[in-house]
Amino acid sequence: MNYRFLCCLLLVSTYLLAKPTPARLFSDHVVLQRQKPIPVWGWASPKEEVTVTLAGQNRKVKTSSDGKWLVTFAPLEAGGPHDLTIRAKSGEVAIHDVLIGEVWLCSGQSNMEFRVDQADNYTAEKRNANFPQIRHFYVAHELALTPEQDLKKGEWTVCSSETVGGFTAVGFFFARELTQKLNVPVGLLHSSWGGSQLEGWLSKEGMLKNDELRTYAQHLPTTWAEVDSLMDQKLKKQLLGSVHQLTRDDEKKYLAADYDFANWRKADPLGQWAWKDMRGFKGEGYMARVIDIPADMAGKPTTLGLAQNDSPNQVYINGKLVNEGVLEGIRTIELPANTWQPGENRLVVKFGSVVKPAWFGMGVQGSPSELYVASGPDRISLAGEWRLMPAFAEPHSYTKFMNNVGTTIYNSMIAPLIPFAIRGTLWYQGESNAGRAYQYRQSFPLLITDWRTKWGQNGKPDDFSFYFVQLASYGADQSSNKGSGWAELREAQTQTLKLPKTGMAVTTDVGNPKDIHPTNKQDVGHRLALQALKQDFGQNIAYSSPMFESVTFEDGKAIVTFSQVDKGLVAKDKYGYLKGFEVAGADKLFHYAKAEIDGNKVIVYHPNGQKPVAVRYAWADSPIEANLVNSAGLPANPFRTDDWPGLTLKAKFE
Repeated sequence: MNYRFLCCLLLVSTYLLAKPTPARLFSDHVVLQRQKPIPVWGWASPKEEVTVTLAGQNRKVKTSSDGKWLVTFAPLEAGGPHDLTIRAKSGEVAIHDVLIGEVWLCSGQSNMEFRVDQADNYTAEKRNANFPQIRHFYVAHELALTPEQDLKKGEWTVCSSETVGGFTAVGFFFARELTQKLNVPVGLLHSSWGGSQLEGWLSKEGMLKNDELRTYAQHLPTTWAEVDSLMDQKLKKQLLGSVHQLTRDDEKKYLAADYDFANWRKADPLGQWAWKDMRGFKGEGYMARVIDIPADMAGKPTTLGLAQNDSPNQVYINGKLVNEGVLEGIRTIELPANTWQPGENRLVVKFGSVVKPAWFGMGVQGSPSELYVASGPDRISLAGEWRLMPAFAEPHSYTKFMNNVGTTIYNSMIAPLIPFAIRGTLWYQGESNAGRAYQYRQSFPLLITDWRTKWGQNGKPDDFSFYFVQLASYGADQSSNKGSGWAELREAQTQTLKLPKTGMAVTTDVGNPKDIHPTNKQDVGHRLALQALKQDFGQNIAYSSPMFESVTFEDGKAIVTFSQVDKGLVAKDKYGYLKGFEVAGADKLFHYAKAEIDGNKVIVYHPNGQKPVAVRYAWADSPIEANLVNSAGLPANPFRTDDWPGLTLKAKFE
């Protein structure tokens, strides 16, 4: 009986494997690109004939030796719904509710991943989200060391009040404007990953074409064990300055009263340490802090609060073990009088492996208020910055972290999408590359060219449109004398506009200096839609921010000329004051400047008459005071007229 049952299972499994299977993108509710050839592909039995039908077109093809098939339909105009059918001797598959319209790949990091239910006015947006012609496909986070053939999961979701909350916010607001103004379906193919660096989205072949990335691409690891070994070397070098093997005896020195842990990673211990610039380290570790204890508290019994962590812990104060074991829940340790010494004390906590939840890895859970030293009403907060160090001498591993190895996001989240027909790409990324902004001048255009090449057919690149979001305001509004990696990244993004069929949405005015994830995604989507409506669909609209064109210096003033001013330049200020400009003389020291609008020009000068040789505008991480816009309300693009070396000149991807 069991033998016959197993035979039946084997037959069923063989049939299921042989049945024609389209790539996962081709599922119910899919949107296919109008006005371009439509590739459709999948798998069936090797050397089997497959017939694929769409909108009255039939295509026959014989699968390759590995069972893959691909057909291409002639371009179609917007419409539907249609059925897409795949037939072979081994079976038949039907895909329903297929629309023909506009397809846009939405990619980047967390500001692209940011959902509609996180954006401004979600209650109203949800209530008014009846757009069944907008569909969204979310590509799940995966990593791979070589290109994947297909996605492991995913489906097309029809937009409604119940579903819109999970859509990419930037993508949805872009799609809404397109479908309202063009009256066509829009498909959003959403493949993004919060915190990801650009290099993870590049293919190996793309890297090999770049002088600075070629060596890296030539030495990519081929197994995850090799990745762990590589991460060990990089993290040791990053934290310890060398890659030598550490023993348990080496790490026992961390517990000594005179050990100097000042060079350990500075971080808040709350949360998963794997995400605190630890490259996904998963194992045991240490956290340490110098605490100043008043003399009257040192002579009394105290309570040490260490928040929540249920791993085996050892707690040392000034080199002496004061507590050991597992404490579940909010941990409070009662210490006798004179455990602390008056003045400076060194507290070191060694963590074993976390038990519940095991996936959490190193780190402390709970709230900042649960980290403290107290005696009666007296309380010293231990919230904030500690020093952290992994235990390299203990067994450990590395989470498959999106930024540990270049190309790994491309392999799993872009390669399986090729050659799905798209009109263009929307890209919101750069925060994680701001420390290497000069290199972004090469890597960002390289990515665009790489993807267009990969999507191309018969040796000819697909010149799909590529529109991107410039970094919003976040952080300090420092002067140019301090420099700004974010300003340099914006400059690199601006330089990328030299590539054909590119466009940029400037968003310095809709950022949040205190939140790297600004919630106004409506304006971001709108500004991207302006690019598409003008460049792809020929609408006669103002679509670009004012762009620096030229500068002349005369009579102690700088005369800056702009393009894309629409009907003129405007100071967005109720008093009419223009802000955000700086000038520098031959000494290269910048001063905040006065500025006045004159047609499509701005006259900039030092208030004390210093002769300028360079002008900068909105050159800061968060230039929230910059207020030059065109008559369409689009903010002027940040710029500088000099080419003096910046903060990130020598920073390279490793």
